[in-house]
Amino acid sequence: MKTLLLCSSGQFITNHDLPFLKKPIHEMKMAYITTASKGISKPSKEKLEKRMQMALQGFNLEELDIEGKTEQELREILKDKEAIYVEGGSAFYLLKAVRESGFDNVVKDLISKGVLYIGSSAGSYICCPSIEMALWKHQDKYEHCGLTNFTGLNLVSFLITVHYKQEYEALLKEKISQAKYQVKILTDDQAILVQDDKVELIGEGREIQL
Repeated sequence: MKTLLLCSSGQFITNHDLPFLKKPIHEMKMAYITTASKGISKPSKEKLEKRMQMALQGFNLEELDIEGKTEQELREILKDKEAIYVEGGSAFYLLKAVRESGFDNVVKDLISKGVLYIGSSAGSYICCPSIEMALWKHQDKYEHCGLTNFTGLNLVSFLITVHYKQEYEALLKEKISQAKYQVKILTDDQAILVQDDKVELIGEGREIQL
């Protein structure tokens, strides 16, 4: 079964039960992809605390930067992993590394074999048909890293916008009206669970529709 857990914040997996998993997530062999955080000036306090929290809770994780790796190297490193967690940061920096390393091919193969994919923020964005959402709220926050083609991995058929706050409502209404794809909105207490063709909002609060 294809299983994706697409989060707004990485705190979701440490703060919520995940009953759809066959075994506790901290017992799963996990690759923790840190690459997106290299695309920002420095990792946020939240990201550093999240890594520490996961380590303290006994998560069986191996940190991995995919930048500079080859597809064959990634296949070897990830061959025994049960879960792949891709943290947030710059979606542009991450997507560039995904393409150049061949991670896109590797992760699609692993997901098709039942490996759990967990995305947080940028890690969720790259699963969509496009990462154009990364331009909506913070157009000047990140460099585009030379990317002019924002096509994502197409693991889902919709776009996601994360870290929702009411102050973004008017801006998002405008952007969503112009988007080619359906857009799902997440707060930091929500995630989207994809199991094959089933798509479900999980976490706290109602689905936000603008």
